[in-house]
Amino acid sequence: MVILAGCTKAPQIYQREAFVFGTRVEVSVWGEPPEKSQQALAAVLAEFDRLHRMLHAWQPSELTALNEAIARGEQDIAVSPELTFILRDVAAIAARSDQLFNPAIGRLVGLWGFHADEFKPRLPDEAALEAVVKAQPRMSDLTFEGNRVTSANRAVQFDLGGYAKGYALDRAATILRSQGVKNALINIGGNVMALGSKGGQPWRIGIQHPRAAAPLATLELRDGEAVGTSGDYQRYFELDGRRYCHLLDPRNGRPAEGAQAVTVLVTPREHAGALSDAASKPLFIAGDKEWRDLARRLDVEHALRIDSGGVMHVTAAFQARLTMLASDMRVMSLP
Repeated sequence: MVILAGCTKAPQIYQREAFVFGTRVEVSVWGEPPEKSQQALAAVLAEFDRLHRMLHAWQPSELTALNEAIARGEQDIAVSPELTFILRDVAAIAARSDQLFNPAIGRLVGLWGFHADEFKPRLPDEAALEAVVKAQPRMSDLTFEGNRVTSANRAVQFDLGGYAKGYALDRAATILRSQGVKNALINIGGNVMALGSKGGQPWRIGIQHPRAAAPLATLELRDGEAVGTSGDYQRYFELDGRRYCHLLDPRNGRPAEGAQAVTVLVTPREHAGALSDAASKPLFIAGDKEWRDLARRLDVEHALRIDSGGVMHVTAAFQARLTMLASDMRVMSLP
């Protein structure tokens, strides 16, 4: 998880917190008048609440209505222009990741008990698990005609938990800029985007150590950059001494076990937030020998992956940006 570091309240910083998307969010604005700052912060939190209600995976939402229609075998289903855009973007990222980023496996997520605010340590029914894996739901099952969606596979059930926070970062940045805010830091449960700077100094964040209650490293963010982290320490349960995390491998329907954490930094570009959220998932799921090539295909130059043995593999571009804090981490630099 990425955490805020070195961002304390000061006369020039205005900050609001809330709990949406199943996590704590923090938005900080620097250098604007109080009234302007508070109006911008309120607009961002209102947008987060709207997206939370639209994209919720198991409480009534536009997304669950679409899932129910697909399960009934309906075709040519009308959806909002915004959800159409989201699904198209998700499908494009999924295709570039060899479907390892696969938000169509919501049924699997539910079977593992992660469609709940609090989940219990129990294994899913094996027959039900195998049935979904055999059905192979994926984003490529979708076809689009304007704002209408058809799925060739009734097993498709969307869970956008690996994309929605990043999309919300992009929306927050758009709202803040539209209100004239030039300097801000948006943190949605460790998915972070920076706008401008803090008093002429870069915004500094911490990258969480996956096995210690302390930062692994710190990172200075530049204007328009976004960071996403996926880890087996965020949403998981333990049973008989084994850890089961919420990051599922769509190839076998089971929690991925090859990594402890992945962090990616996406340089300024359109939809940087969404890509930073989505890209960390397939890099977590992919094997030790596969993830680096996959990062290149996703156009992610700055990435680190801590494998199951606790060794950090980091691209040279990202390593040059990090200030390491953990002394117990073995680090291997990659081209």
